Amino acid sequence: MNGTTRRRLLLATGGAVLTAPAIAQSGGELKIGGIGSLSGGGTAWGLALQRGVTLLVDEINAQGGLKVGSRTHRLRFVMLDDQYTAAGGRTAAERLINLEKVHFVIGPIGSPAVLGAISATTPAKVICLHQGFASAILKNDAGAPYNFRIICSTVEFGPAMVDWLHTNLPQVKKVALVAPNDATGQFVVPTLASAYKAKGMGTWTEMFDRGLQEFTPLLTRMMAQGVDLLDLNSNSPGDSVLLVKQARQIGFRGTIWQVGGPAVEEIRVNAGPLAEGFMSWEVFDFTSPAGQAFATAYRARWPGIVNAHAPVWYNAAEMLFEAIRRAGTASDTDQVRAALEGLDGYETKLFGRVAWGGMANYGVRHQLALPFWIAEIKGGEAGIRTMIRPAVP
Repeated sequence: MNGTTRRRLLLATGGAVLTAPAIAQSGGELKIGGIGSLSGGGTAWGLALQRGVTLLVDEINAQGGLKVGSRTHRLRFVMLDDQYTAAGGRTAAERLINLEKVHFVIGPIGSPAVLGAISATTPAKVICLHQGFASAILKNDAGAPYNFRIICSTVEFGPAMVDWLHTNLPQVKKVALVAPNDATGQFVVPTLASAYKAKGMGTWTEMFDRGLQEFTPLLTRMMAQGVDLLDLNSNSPGDSVLLVKQARQIGFRGTIWQVGGPAVEEIRVNAGPLAEGFMSWEVFDFTSPAGQAFATAYRARWPGIVNAHAPVWYNAAEMLFEAIRRAGTASDTDQVRAALEGLDGYETKLFGRVAWGGMANYGVRHQLALPFWIAEIKGGEAGIRTMIRPAVP
């Protein structure tokens, strides 16, 4: 380097000398794709995904970036809206793969959007960490080589919750299952109906089209069936709030709970006194020290409701970044997949030690065996009644 060139570099960099070894250590930008519902009834879930991952991405970038082998990458999270549809999931995935050139996608949530997304990510060998419950997502002809479910599905938590209900509310004899008429509802309803039947409870079912706002006629038909409990199963937060409010407004006095979701805080805040006694599957304990710390960090950025999916997506991103670090590559998805599969026993910040399961039900160990809780709204506040740690062989 001659003197003139050296002086120009000093001026351009504010006096710092750029050496060849320093440049070689920079891995540049590493894009991570995100897919979630940023519009419609599932917006709370999409925002939870976006914000949960963003919190971790910002933490890592503030520490200098993600170190992969001898290089350090600055992370960039690119989030797209799937509109909670299969077509939206596929379109978002194709854009992330073909235009953004990502190798890793976090999301979507909901079976229709996940099925759409993995139809694009699997053939492209792009790793997808999602939350879609339909069995076909993991149990399919492709063998789910590049997609991972980041939480237990209804197959695992449904029977466990129904068993708890049977023990603690033995007066419940007949259950109403009101669900969307799409891949989510078509998978969840038979799974739960079977679990209720196994405990001697009858069921009444009605499916509705997404976008319905007036549930009163449906709920009136439900009440005529003499049901003791309304199960909101995997309805989105927007639909769940409407169902709770409208059921109580027309005089339903039975138990309302949700084996799926979750939308505990959305229901507590938006249904007000009508939400009293509501119980739900919950995916995170915000009363724990880790939960309180997470909520504080979240509210410092985004005031208001903290949907419980946010820490779940934070956890998924943490595991993905650890797998990339261990694999020593930010582009070879086969190596990263192997590293991700090898994270049994990894100590996460929010959920402690984690493990993969799913072989018995899906033929692949790509389902994260996280604990779950049953929450209840009592006295206007949401509290935890019990924790359940399901077996996911």
